Amino acid sequence: MAIPTRPDGLRGRHRKRITVLHRVALTAIAAPRRILALAALALVAGAVFGVPAASSLSAGGFQDPAAESARATTTLMETFGRGGMQLVFGVTDSAGVDSPDARATGEDIVALLRTAPEVVGVVSAWTAPPGTPGLTGADGRSGLVVAELAGGEDDAPRVAERLADQVAADIAPRHGGVSVLAGGSAMVYAQINGQTLRDVVLMESIAIPLTFLVLVWVFRGLPAAALPVAVGALAIVGSLSVLRLVAMVTPASIFALNLTTALGLALAVDYTLLIVSRFRDEMADGADREQALITTMVTAGRTVLFSALTVALSMAAMALFPMYFLTSFAYAGVATVALCALAAIVVTPAAIMALGPRLDAFDLHRLLGPTRAQPRPTDQMFWYRTTRFVIRRALPIGAATTVLLLALGAPFLKVAWGLPDDRVLPTSASSRQVGDLMRAQFPGNSEAAVTVVLPDAHGLTPSSFADYARSASLLPGVPVVDSPAGTFVEGTRVGPPATGAGLDQGVAFLTVASSTPLFTPESDAQLDRLRALPGPGDRTVELTGIAAINADTLTAITARLPAVLGIVAVVTFVLLFLLTGSVVLPLKALILNTLSLTAAFGALVWIFQDGNLGALGTTPTGTLVANMPVLLFCIAFGLSMDYEVFLLARIRELWLASGRTRADNDESVAVGLARTGRVVTAAALIMAISFGALVAAQVSFMRMFGLGLTLAVLIDATVVRMVLLPAMMHLMGRWNWWAPAPLASLHERIRPSHAR
Repeated sequence: MAIPTRPDGLRGRHRKRITVLHRVALTAIAAPRRILALAALALVAGAVFGVPAASSLSAGGFQDPAAESARATTTLMETFGRGGMQLVFGVTDSAGVDSPDARATGEDIVALLRTAPEVVGVVSAWTAPPGTPGLTGADGRSGLVVAELAGGEDDAPRVAERLADQVAADIAPRHGGVSVLAGGSAMVYAQINGQTLRDVVLMESIAIPLTFLVLVWVFRGLPAAALPVAVGALAIVGSLSVLRLVAMVTPASIFALNLTTALGLALAVDYTLLIVSRFRDEMADGADREQALITTMVTAGRTVLFSALTVALSMAAMALFPMYFLTSFAYAGVATVALCALAAIVVTPAAIMALGPRLDAFDLHRLLGPTRAQPRPTDQMFWYRTTRFVIRRALPIGAATTVLLLALGAPFLKVAWGLPDDRVLPTSASSRQVGDLMRAQFPGNSEAAVTVVLPDAHGLTPSSFADYARSASLLPGVPVVDSPAGTFVEGTRVGPPATGAGLDQGVAFLTVASSTPLFTPESDAQLDRLRALPGPGDRTVELTGIAAINADTLTAITARLPAVLGIVAVVTFVLLFLLTGSVVLPLKALILNTLSLTAAFGALVWIFQDGNLGALGTTPTGTLVANMPVLLFCIAFGLSMDYEVFLLARIRELWLASGRTRADNDESVAVGLARTGRVVTAAALIMAISFGALVAAQVSFMRMFGLGLTLAVLIDATVVRMVLLPAMMHLMGRWNWWAPAPLASLHERIRPSHAR
């Protein structure tokens, strides 16, 4: 076999100098089997190290660790051992909460919990002083055992799961007529962890077989279809290894596993399909195998690198947020994209050379019937004719499509934000059942309570706390306040000081109960009124609790959102300028990418917040998890750029080879879409399968995540790329390729020689 070793092996405009991608192609030509063997070893090593990553990940990370609420929680944990997470047992007996069996069950659970060193406090309907509110159900058949756990959101869930298993094994069987369910925030996190791992397995069992079937059809051969699966597997196990390394240094979210699996498979298909399709085009144009591979790598390979860089940097912007739920997605996303691109650039050309003609073996198109002797002319291709139709009616079609997308996105204007609770889990989860029981039967909303922490309580007297507690108890929606000076209801002291509320340690806290529903304007107003109250002795206070954490989370997101959006916009603009040499096309891309997300965001509010379409089997709470739209934006925006780069790179090649008139601009767009339309549509379909499999997740906000990404990808690859893009590029004409003279000169100096 003759192996080209100089740039003379390139054709036409790709002949000027050897680039890195040219050298990659030469290496693949020279030693394909050695490259594949090394890739197989890397796959095994990555699997051995990366697959156990799940045990190191957490279900938390939704709050800002530097916020006031986080500082207050840390103070409570360090001073009083209160981790802010509860384990709640709901004990129900049809004979009543005071029946001998119910009482014995409750007292046995309390006795067990008091022996656990991680439990810092226990109250129950059977051991609390008579008349203690919030522990006995309205129907008199249910009572609660509430344990405060140490350890925070990273350790408390494991403790809760262990204690719940002990109760289920040792206590519940002794009282067969009594129902015992484990719930509370710690158990919610534990069950979200377990459910997420099951969801990942379910998602893979759905996505991989369906994807492979589509791949066999799209790639026209079993070996070619197996190639993106291998590339995706390399990227996934590599990303899991990165997540495990990250978890050794800082907390990382278990939900990043879903992104790693779906994104790894989706981008592997995108990149390998682009490379294989371009290679086949070059072969069809008469190039020999080696020349076709070199040309493919310096064109399609460059496109893959630009696409990967754009997608990775869009996701990297999430690292600016302080919540490790989002930073974990940044780490996982960047690692997955980078490893996908690396594997595609290295493994795909090696596999093409190693397989040779066997790349197209077992072609279903041939098995199902005769194929055309010659490829279909470009002007007869579906996407060429469709694009020409859009170009002839660019203004009305473009305007109507834009109005439609904006109308579909209108529901997002009424979005409301909240934090996840037990209702993100399916109704079969015990913590969800306990949550439903508490909402239905228990008048006190313990989860809505606000804890007021005084980091410096030195020198304060009980009267200072009494004045504050009395004022707080008079606020609307506050039924009771527990303080070091006593329990207050409507301004009157009705009980003794709260146990363990502080003073002797120089730190103190008060618990302000709330009957106001969480994540509502009334809850926000109540929090504002509490913040406006002068602290005991005019000391500084810090508030924590779900309402305070939610408010601080929204503040953290909104404070950093302009910077994140600005970084994504600048990165997109600069990289597309480097690719195209135009300042108009990057601006167009920003507009189109934003439009492509409007309908998806509107659908999320309409379905999951408002409860339409049965909320797709989830429980609508009237809010969206605050982190999810940010996550969706960064990922979906990056994936939109993936297709933008694919299309513009091919259109620009055709434009540079033309006479550069307005008619040539339209023809470059039409031919470019015809040549890449099949690739983009197939890649979007497979990516939609990967993300759509997340809709099967039982954790509701991951179902929302999957639907949002699926809609964004499909809308972007069809309505936006195939309708709005050609319409806008026709209307702009030769201005598409304009740049100020200094920038045009800069681009001429820095762009690769093969791209001139």
